[in-house]
Amino acid sequence: MSEPTLTGGGAPLGQAGRPASAGVTYNPVDGSYFEKRGLRRYAGVWSLWALGVGAVISGHFSGWNLGLASGGFGGMMIATALIMVMYLGLCFSIAEMSPALPHTGGAYSFSRTAMGPWGGFVTGLAENMEFILTPAVIVFFIGSYLGSIFETGAAFQPVWWIGGYAIFVALNLVGVDMSFRVSLVVTLAALAVLAVFWISAIPAFDFARWSLNVGVDATGAAVELPEGGGPFLPFGIAGALAAMPFAVWLFLAIEQLPLAAEESVDPKRDMPKGLILGIFTLIFSAFMILFLNTGIPNGTFALGRSGEPLLDGFKALYGEGTAKVLALIAVIGLIASFHTIIFAYGRQIYSLSRAGYFPTWLSVTHGTRKTPHVALLAGALVGLAVLVVVWFATGQEAGAAFIGGTLLNMAVFGAMISYIMQALAFVRLRAKLPHIQRPYRSPLGVPGAVLTMVIAAVTIYFQLLDPVYRAGVLGAMIWFGLGLAYFAAVGRHKLVLSPEEEFAMSGGRHGEPH
Repeated sequence: MSEPTLTGGGAPLGQAGRPASAGVTYNPVDGSYFEKRGLRRYAGVWSLWALGVGAVISGHFSGWNLGLASGGFGGMMIATALIMVMYLGLCFSIAEMSPALPHTGGAYSFSRTAMGPWGGFVTGLAENMEFILTPAVIVFFIGSYLGSIFETGAAFQPVWWIGGYAIFVALNLVGVDMSFRVSLVVTLAALAVLAVFWISAIPAFDFARWSLNVGVDATGAAVELPEGGGPFLPFGIAGALAAMPFAVWLFLAIEQLPLAAEESVDPKRDMPKGLILGIFTLIFSAFMILFLNTGIPNGTFALGRSGEPLLDGFKALYGEGTAKVLALIAVIGLIASFHTIIFAYGRQIYSLSRAGYFPTWLSVTHGTRKTPHVALLAGALVGLAVLVVVWFATGQEAGAAFIGGTLLNMAVFGAMISYIMQALAFVRLRAKLPHIQRPYRSPLGVPGAVLTMVIAAVTIYFQLLDPVYRAGVLGAMIWFGLGLAYFAAVGRHKLVLSPEEEFAMSGGRHGEPH
């Protein structure tokens, strides 16, 4: 691969004064501002593919299966198909927008250009919540697995969290080349674990016996059918719709790829390829795990209540005696997502800070390594702080439920809001800036983006019907409230013409990172 090159500079505006737009103020900066915020180009197609697939893959190890309790096998399959359509619409939309707007800002950049500074900040805030809270929840699950393997007890959990963040933030601090190499290795390892499971499950697979072992009694409650042969949709179409928020875990975070635009060697060529290869890899894996995990003992009924579905599947195939070894293997999927989403929140904080939406000191990059070290450390501290405060303020049992329920659901809610905003940005950009160069055009076009918005809105509606999800939505509202209050009082007066802002202000004629 060619020598990495530096990126990240916008146009110096020392002579430009303080232009105002939509109630915001832009502050002049000189060339040294962007020199202190440079990034390094490294990633090709397969690095981008690994970044996207790795971010999602832990959702194929656990989380998705809880939708089986809401919809049974058939309901979960329909929910997965609907969510797949939403993500196809989203991925094709951002595959068009990202090479046209090749900035680290990603979702914020798309919405900023289409809907102004406030629209950009709302989208950025939604994605910020998703990418800071998701790794916090993942490291909690990593700690739970490792605590079980090494029998360290609940009181030791915070040590696992601190150790997890320390190791993987450090790997991301070393340099972008290290970040992408580790992403590729752990993503391939996680997929290898899944492939071993798929192959191992085929001889034991019995669809009618295990996948259809859920029935409904006279009160409407789920019952296990020992011999299987139950209905395809035990809870009807309503059950399928109720399972949609859980199906999100099979694809959540693939949308982070555009955050690597300024660290991609050729984002106009490689970003669409990485996104499309990534989403089709995930679609294949999602349906393989849905069919094969439910089609072996103990089947759909037990799996819908499992906290460790892949591990339970391995135990059913290889016996309980291998539990600790299998649990250690299962941690690989969690590590893949943890590492790659740390990369994502670092770039997401960096981009909002470089443009002045967040305090600008957060976007300073390391002088030689050219990694956003301040943003990476700040995101880790916020994630850790949330975990520690919840754990010690509510107690271990209540804290575990809050982290695994409310925080998880805040991340999903933030994702749905960002999807609606990004799809809306796609529609508006097609109408508002038809002249900009689009190296790739979505084959689904505006109808695909509209489908994404509709399915995301339906998913939010069914989130609100679940009491655990409602608590997450309330937490998300607090996050949005605090963020918008800061922007209204402080942030909107401190904006900088970063590449994202310059592109938006010029109507797509300027703003190329250099």
